[in-house]
Amino acid sequence: MGCLKKLIKSVVLALAIIGFFSIGGKDWVVSMWNKHMGKSPQTMIEKAQKVGDFSQINEEYEIEKVTGMLGYNGVLAEHNATGQKMIVVDDHKKPILTKEDIVSGNIEPKIKSSLGKLKYQSLGLEEFEITKHGTLYSFGKNTPYVRFNTKITRFPVGAMSGVLAVVPDKNGENRILISLNEKNKYSQLLAEEFFKKIK
Repeated sequence: MGCLKKLIKSVVLALAIIGFFSIGGKDWVVSMWNKHMGKSPQTMIEKAQKVGDFSQINEEYEIEKVTGMLGYNGVLAEHNATGQKMIVVDDHKKPILTKEDIVSGNIEPKIKSSLGKLKYQSLGLEEFEITKHGTLYSFGKNTPYVRFNTKITRFPVGAMSGVLAVVPDKNGENRILISLNEKNKYSQLLAEEFFKKIK
């Protein structure tokens, strides 16, 4: 008789859990966890204010991390559908690149040299190649960019494409803008859509 009661309780408990998850319980648990751990979208946007105003970015993009990256303050966002990464780095205290570097003819060695100097270097570049020059809009102004192809070492994906730009914010402090994805998945449109919303 005792075994039958335990079996009935187990079945009722299983049905209750299935019912809870079927009416959106999983989303509720995830949102409560994120809220408790300080990772709600609103909290992330508030933390990102040190680097720029991200309040107008489209919901297709999710801010994943707002912290020191490679020894610099930065914001890492991802386009949910494609996995394309968008990075905005505040480098005004320890400059890495300038707007002038972007338009100069020797940007490739400058980027490799800059990566070598980073305190917490976690990746390396091989076969870095500039494929295009252009301009994009961010922080309320047009700024030059370079489009590139590269292979990244110490990273699960090898061949990547992306853009790199440097733009001053409203206080004149440099922000480095980077967007990258696997070479065959990179979208310039997604990068420009994200960066133009930052003020």
